[in-house]
Amino acid sequence: MRGGTDRRSAPAAPVASNVQTMRPAQTTPETKKRVLFVCIGNSCRSPMAEAFARVYGSDILTAHSAGLAPAFIVQPLTKQVLQEKNIPSEDLFPKGLEVFRDEAFDVVVNMSGSPLPVSAPRMLVWPVTGPIGQKEPVYREVAARIEGLVMGLILELRSA
Repeated sequence: MRGGTDRRSAPAAPVASNVQTMRPAQTTPETKKRVLFVCIGNSCRSPMAEAFARVYGSDILTAHSAGLAPAFIVQPLTKQVLQEKNIPSEDLFPKGLEVFRDEAFDVVVNMSGSPLPVSAPRMLVWPVTGPIGQKEPVYREVAARIEGLVMGLILELRSA
């Protein structure tokens, strides 16, 4: 039959018993790990970590940050060193842990040097000295250290 479909001669469609094996695995919002980065003021270290994690790990995690005693602003040098690395920082602002009181996290990263009043299945401590009150080179060193730690966490989550 020209121009039409002859159902009798069309090959049967393959039947898949497990559809998921037919397509590549995809990370969905439900499977992304929720990560909270915490420092003292949520003005330097934890916003840096959040920004790096959002840019480098958005396929595997959802990043947030908070402080034990939030500052009034994200330090200008924090934003400057992120901008130097082409990492967006416009939407970063200091917030306290109470903002996330009713939220669950898979990983909490503590950079505060103090015990945290939150828990998660995985608690990490990153001993990163706060750069507050220091000059640009110190902020760059801290940013580079945090960037490396965030990348290590992302690679670990991807391989899990």
